Amino acid sequence: MSVLVYPQRFASLVKIEHTLFALPIAYVGAFLAVDGMPRAHDLVWITVAMVGARTLAMGLNRLIDARIDARNPRTAGRELPQGLLRPWHVAGLCLASLAVFLVAVYQLDPIVRWLWPIPVVGFVVYPYLKRFTWLCHLWLGVVDGLAPVGAWVAITGKLPWQAWVLGAAVAAWVAGFDLFYSLFDAEIDRGQGLHSVTTRFGVEGAFVGARLLHVATVACLCAVGAGLQVGALYWLGVAAVTGLLAYEHAIVRPTDIGRLDLAFFTMNGVISVAFFGFVLVDAVTS
Repeated sequence: MSVLVYPQRFASLVKIEHTLFALPIAYVGAFLAVDGMPRAHDLVWITVAMVGARTLAMGLNRLIDARIDARNPRTAGRELPQGLLRPWHVAGLCLASLAVFLVAVYQLDPIVRWLWPIPVVGFVVYPYLKRFTWLCHLWLGVVDGLAPVGAWVAITGKLPWQAWVLGAAVAAWVAGFDLFYSLFDAEIDRGQGLHSVTTRFGVEGAFVGARLLHVATVACLCAVGAGLQVGALYWLGVAAVTGLLAYEHAIVRPTDIGRLDLAFFTMNGVISVAFFGFVLVDAVTS
């Protein structure tokens, strides 16, 4: 097998393209933390830390869930169930990603040298939660919500309430669209004894939960803006997020989830990039 095949398979394993949508969320925390343009040094190492952390999280998820994925027709084609990568390959990727993450952490504010175990513990715990509780969606949201909070403290060494509320906005956003994601596997999850909001409360319950969480997302973003000296472009960004979330809910209904891929993957990528774009321009022009 060509050595060049492995990078392609690793990239597919961790969905490297989705990292590009996760990065803007961390950058939002960085730009709001300094109310302007962060130092290039900080942005570079935040980027490295995010890539390392997300690769670690995805690698652990795929490794821990390999047997579950093999029994699900939607995920049976992934690299581990198919034997395209071996468990030791993925374990090695996880160790390398952790090393990259730690190197980046030590280039940022000294306080994060004490805080880095928190997201790592979150990464390890998350894949197991679906075996025990439908609250797994909220845990995923909280873990992803650490991205802007981590970027904020990595630059300033401080965690004001605005940073926490920004993290809460991201947590609610991610948990909300993860409720949609659980619709893909509702019957398979029931058959395997796995837990989700959909298996516990049904399709209607998943939609109600997603709507409430996304309302909370917008409310938290408004609270952050009210607590900081932001300009009009920030508020246009909040309006854009609100409109995109509303569109996401409009194209997926309990009786019609045929456009779920569009709502989950495409729209959330657009939300991430668009909101960061507004925050970026607002920060550098205010």
